Amino acid sequence: MIYLSCDYHHGAHPKIMERMNQCNMEPNTGYGEDPHCAHASQMIKDLCQDQSVAVHFMVGGTQTNTTIIAAALRPHQGVVTAVSGHINNHESGAIESTGHKVIGLPSDDGKLSAAQIHEYYLAHKQNESYEHIVMPKMVYISNPTEFGSIYSKAELEEISRVCHEDGLYLFMDGARLGYGLMSPENDLDLPVITKCCDVFYIGGTKCGALFGEAVVITNPSLKEDFRFILKQRGGMLAKGWLLGIQFETLFEDGLYFEICKHAVDQAMRIKKAFESKGVAFQVDSPTNQQFAMLTADVIRKFDEKYATCDDEKPTGKAVRSVRFCTSWATDPAEVDELIKDIEAWC
Repeated sequence: MIYLSCDYHHGAHPKIMERMNQCNMEPNTGYGEDPHCAHASQMIKDLCQDQSVAVHFMVGGTQTNTTIIAAALRPHQGVVTAVSGHINNHESGAIESTGHKVIGLPSDDGKLSAAQIHEYYLAHKQNESYEHIVMPKMVYISNPTEFGSIYSKAELEEISRVCHEDGLYLFMDGARLGYGLMSPENDLDLPVITKCCDVFYIGGTKCGALFGEAVVITNPSLKEDFRFILKQRGGMLAKGWLLGIQFETLFEDGLYFEICKHAVDQAMRIKKAFESKGVAFQVDSPTNQQFAMLTADVIRKFDEKYATCDDEKPTGKAVRSVRFCTSWATDPAEVDELIKDIEAWC
């Protein structure tokens, strides 16, 4: 079986495993106050071109999303997201369990627009029942989105402007950020994201690390007492240096960007192969996730040989959306094989 259903099928990049093994018997201070976390934090500050940001390391995406949102919002406030947003669909009510409502707005490609955000903000503010309705206070976006789409620099800057004018925090989920940054259509970079967002994170779990997400907080009001909430929510890893070592390794010599580019390159090969056979896509994704619209008989052929993600999206035709997801560890030879099967079966 060839695995193309997600980007965390494999453990960690060999360089990370080697470094962790080298440091295994090295004693370190706990709870992220060790030299490895300090070094990794400084590397991220340098990449963001902002020495004032606060960097915190956490284990996984749901834990990170929940902790950030719980830290930012007061009890009567909620978080706005695309209806397909990860916090709305794939986290078992984790955000709601903290007492905060997730407000889903319609989106065909997983993205929100600045106009859409502002329209919802005004609708709430001008409602006669204003005080009886959950107050929007944070906007959650992910880059790439659940459908592999990405935000342009102009789109992000406009969303940032609207959020700040309307008094909303802007939070970017970067679980797959490396794949977005290495997309051939991307014009964002970490300094721009740092300037636009109140808080974001750089994903490691799906981008070569064994586990780990690096939270970057830019807004001073969100930095205050964050470690208390991090501890309260179970996000403060006692052996925090295990996170620091991984991000040190990822950001030394550009490894993070190199391996994420590899994943995107393989996805673009898959996309081109489907396009050459006239296969449509649910969303035009320029990243490591490709959502091909396939008929049931073709899907059955793929299912015998490939592990993919079948979202079963109704389209009015006898086709369904199937996600082919590459990763930092995707073998080009397996993509060669997939391309041959696309040519034969589609």
